[in-house]
Amino acid sequence: MPFTDLGLSPALAQAAAELGLTAPTPIQQQAIPIALGGADLLATAQTGSGKTAAFALPLLQRLTTTTLHTPRRVRALVLVPTRELAAQVGEVLRSLAQHQPVRPRIAVAFGGVSINPQLMALRGGADVMVATPGRLLDLVEHNALRLSAVELLVLDEADRLLDLGFSEQLDRVLALLPARRQNLFFSATFPPAVQALAGGLLHEPQRVDVPTPAQAEVVVLQRAIAVDAGRRTQLLRQLIKDNGWERVLVFVATQHSAERVAAKLHHGDLYATSFHGALSQGTRQQTLQEFKEKRWDVVVTTDLAARGIDIAQLPVVVNFDLPRSAVDYVHRIGRTGRAGESGLAVSFVSADTAAHWRLIEKRQGLSLPLEVVPGFEPAEVAAPVAPAAGGGIKGKRPSKKDKLRAAAAAAAAAVMNAARKAE
Repeated sequence: MPFTDLGLSPALAQAAAELGLTAPTPIQQQAIPIALGGADLLATAQTGSGKTAAFALPLLQRLTTTTLHTPRRVRALVLVPTRELAAQVGEVLRSLAQHQPVRPRIAVAFGGVSINPQLMALRGGADVMVATPGRLLDLVEHNALRLSAVELLVLDEADRLLDLGFSEQLDRVLALLPARRQNLFFSATFPPAVQALAGGLLHEPQRVDVPTPAQAEVVVLQRAIAVDAGRRTQLLRQLIKDNGWERVLVFVATQHSAERVAAKLHHGDLYATSFHGALSQGTRQQTLQEFKEKRWDVVVTTDLAARGIDIAQLPVVVNFDLPRSAVDYVHRIGRTGRAGESGLAVSFVSADTAAHWRLIEKRQGLSLPLEVVPGFEPAEVAAPVAPAAGGGIKGKRPSKKDKLRAAAAAAAAAVMNAARKAE
């Protein structure tokens, strides 16, 4: 099915083809006609399914079917959770708009960098604004733009927006928008927090839910390897050399670990570098671009790279440190095996993380044999965990309600003790 059959213009179909989008994916087939029809949309689909084009194409078509404003006012707003995703969405929009009779002006803004260049870029106005919520509010406070003319709102990676604590900022942004507008809501998962946000945001939405196709379950080969925590770097280096892995994305728990592991690999004759939120935006963009160009063998990253980053034909992902949740596991391994390509995801499991790995397996419906690589047979044994009031393995920590109950009980006990002393 060509894109023109979905109601898109030949110019947009041509631009899509030049980006390698020769035929619409399932999410695009279902979402684009709904978006073109003007209805609110709630769409969920797996990572790498083509969600960006699913909203970018109808967004651009909408702008070309009506007269662009002069001076330019923001008519379409795309909110995203991270700098990398903002830059990526802006790049896709600009590429798709290249053959439009009148090109819309597309602005991208995110925090972590100086606001001044972004203020300067908005002096001529913008038709489309792609931004993270915090920086968008900063621009509004500087009177760099107004949101009163927004006709189309897109929330991309809505679950991640909530995971990163943007709820309050989202409320402030929504209060600045006109009541009458179209809303397109895209999310890889649909947890209760996202359901609540959708319920308050969307008006009689049409729902598109594209399940993971059966064949996609085997696109990414998943392996789990038992290894002592202190020997993971040696094992990683050995696996890369023995298997001839040309590009590897390695996930660790902290920024410090990213720097440390990358340095050790680099000293072991691998071209490795780190990627995390403490690096400047310029450095991060350069690192990603060089990794895409195969100029790095290994990039060691935090969960910053678990979503919103598309690296074509990435062959291997390694969970050096296990993710904190089963959902993060899905997004991490989703960096490989994209667009029909096969991929490999390897997780290191040490004695102290074995219980957490079993929890991830249970929640993902996995049952992977724990492999042992010759020469790296584990010798460590998990330390016994004493039952404590606030403890447990990851995934079984006390909830917010549990903490509130515990705090209330402690306060009540303190009052009673004070009363006894007074007597």
